[in-house]
Amino acid sequence: MLVTISGPAGSGKSTAAAALAEALGYDHVSGGDIFRELADERGLTPLELNRQAEEDESIDRDLDRRLRETAATRDDLVLESRLAGWMAGEHADFRVWLDAPLEIRARRIADREDKPVDRAREETRARAASEAKRYREYYRIDIEDLSIYDLVLNTARLDPDGVVEAIATILEAYDPAVDEGKTPVEVEYDFS
Repeated sequence: MLVTISGPAGSGKSTAAAALAEALGYDHVSGGDIFRELADERGLTPLELNRQAEEDESIDRDLDRRLRETAATRDDLVLESRLAGWMAGEHADFRVWLDAPLEIRARRIADREDKPVDRAREETRARAASEAKRYREYYRIDIEDLSIYDLVLNTARLDPDGVVEAIATILEAYDPAVDEGKTPVEVEYDFS
């Protein structure tokens, strides 16, 4: 199976995806890993590449193209990024969206990045608005449209082990023989 894990910053997607992949015996590929590869290929740090990406949309598109290619060519994989469910499209067997209230996500980010919660909240809000705008412009994706996801989970209600256990339980119950059809993903995959 190809399982995607998506969600906003601070939702716990990276933690859940890595642990889920380990529990399933799958490989794990994250958008962050691919972004770091892109930075390395250009002789930049991830922070330097992130700054360039704000001005150069080809960086986002290259990342998204690589996510799509990974989804098209790999199995027994947990693919994780904000757009993994959208970029994997028809190749995904099961799509998961993780979320938590902004206050919780901001607190998590503040702890992880050792910054004040107020600053993390404002940066997270601004980043989400910027990303939503780019997704609409690039691919006509409404990131708030969760209809493509097979499972939507509020991670504020569970600890990280509970999140993975909940996802794994759903995946164990999933039987492709009785699947009445996944939601189609309609994206204009234009990576140029």
